[in-house]
Amino acid sequence: MTSPPHTFGLGMGNGAVVETLDYHVRVADAGDVPGVEALLERSYPQLLKADYPPSVMVSAVPMLVRAQPALIGCGTYYVAETVGKHIVGAGGWTLRNPATGRREGAMGSIRHFATDPAVLRQGVGRQLMRRCLVDAIDAGMEGMLCIATRTAVRFYQAMGFRTTGEVIVELKPGVRFPAVNMRRDFEDGAS
Repeated sequence: MTSPPHTFGLGMGNGAVVETLDYHVRVADAGDVPGVEALLERSYPQLLKADYPPSVMVSAVPMLVRAQPALIGCGTYYVAETVGKHIVGAGGWTLRNPATGRREGAMGSIRHFATDPAVLRQGVGRQLMRRCLVDAIDAGMEGMLCIATRTAVRFYQAMGFRTTGEVIVELKPGVRFPAVNMRRDFEDGAS
């Protein structure tokens, strides 16, 4: 199932709009791995640098920009794709917590969200999140957990998540990434 197309201006960062284009949100598949990885490589280095020291940018970010084929093909990972087949956003959810590998009762986990820096604050991330939340409710989830970057905390708060504490994610031995645990319960719905 795909969402209806959404129209937005592709900004240049100075307020100028170079073109208007449409996008739709759809379930990702294995063929999207290169496009998602390209999106992560455009997004994370640029957007995270304001909230992380250079040492983290050098050691951790190269690991974060790797697309995860199993996640992309899981059926609950989505891409926002333009009519020209350009991926401008991605993100999804799973039943298992990525930190523990286990289910956390009826809580899902938000996973690997990114928006192209050229289309920030144009509703792409919000549409992806809405799709995740609605589908998670339909699957019987009672809420969502999230391990957010420091940069993304405001976005998740705007989507109804609350901070539950800071966490250090060990990406591999010796490579630690500071993040924020967040949670959203569904008693108020998915909007």
